[in-house]
Amino acid sequence: MTNTESTRYTILFAALVCVVCALVVATSAVGLRSRQEANQLVFRQKNVLLAAGLVKPDDALTDAEVRQRFDRDITVRLVDLATGEYMADGRIDPNSYDQRRARSDPALSRAAPPNGAKVARLPNYAAIYLVGAAGKDEGFEQVVLPIEGIGMWGTLYGFLALDRDGRTVRGLTFYDQKETPGLGGEIASPRWQALWAGRQAFDANWEPKLTMIKGNAGPPAQDPHRVDAISGATITSNGVAKLVEFWLSPDGYGRYLKRIRDGGRN
Repeated sequence: MTNTESTRYTILFAALVCVVCALVVATSAVGLRSRQEANQLVFRQKNVLLAAGLVKPDDALTDAEVRQRFDRDITVRLVDLATGEYMADGRIDPNSYDQRRARSDPALSRAAPPNGAKVARLPNYAAIYLVGAAGKDEGFEQVVLPIEGIGMWGTLYGFLALDRDGRTVRGLTFYDQKETPGLGGEIASPRWQALWAGRQAFDANWEPKLTMIKGNAGPPAQDPHRVDAISGATITSNGVAKLVEFWLSPDGYGRYLKRIRDGGRN
């Protein structure tokens, strides 16, 4: 008869429970992976629509409605960050392209130059979102750009929407961040994000100019290049300012933005 009070039995029983639990968790993770990836895609799509002002933060949309609006109003293209040119059609499906995963793959990315945003690697290709392009590269109303950089507690991931002129900000969202709730976490607040609309990303010489200040910036028409910093969250605010500056520079989307300003086409 098995001695259920022995040390050997206790250890074997505990090990068996761990193995069974591990198998259940692993099976669930594999089985739910496709659903998780689909949910993440819809979440990103909604945030692209939010940055572009095509939906409001309090809109209660089903996943199907998000996909429908995204497919109707957004065209996804891949851009070579080194040249600013669109990737030729057919090489990679832009709608299924995972920029964050590509950035972590040495075969699909490269080391970033030293930068204030503390971005370590750049994907060779970035997914950009053309609003109102009706499935084409021309005639779009604005472009939504993925942005990222280091905040207080981790990497901030968001989208910056610019007008067709490549200069005027139409919107900003941060959809993935680990900042302190009530402090740096305010970067996810619609009230604070609304302060960016109408600001000017570049100065007259097309140098990145958008930054954040302590205190109250004026309205966009009077104070076009500055946005209110978040009170009590200096490191987060500086992180946002640095990442916006980096992605507007030639090391980020600067070459692509110059092409669209100049009317360039593939």
